[in-house]
Amino acid sequence: MTTAPEGTALAVGQEVARRTVTVDRSRLVRYAGASGDFNPIHWNDRFAQSVGLPGVIAHGMWTMGAASSVVADWAGDPGRVVDYQVRFTRPIAVPDPGAADVEVVATVGALDAEAGTARIDLTVSFEGARVLGKAQAVVRLG
Repeated sequence: MTTAPEGTALAVGQEVARRTVTVDRSRLVRYAGASGDFNPIHWNDRFAQSVGLPGVIAHGMWTMGAASSVVADWAGDPGRVVDYQVRFTRPIAVPDPGAADVEVVATVGALDAEAGTARIDLTVSFEGARVLGKAQAVVRLG
């Protein structure tokens, strides 16, 4: 067992955080402005459908960031997240009107007592399907 950032013991397989993150069209517009990613697949249904998508989709990097924020919040300091990697596996269709709910579950995948780190595995899903594959963060423990 290893001590988590908040001082509790950790075990492999233990769930450490869970959150539903909601994305709507206005959040996509704000993210596009902040990131500079104005690809029309993120704001124009007609264009998105013309390239084979179900409609407007969330930015992959928004999804990656939203999922990592769950780990950073659990860690208590984003500086404790020393590595983070994902594979983009499926888009998140964002309806208009409405919003898409993305489920994020963080569990302990591995502990490295010598390095003082935990690998946190993330299950990130939308409508029951994973949208990020092999989503893993390495967190420096306290």
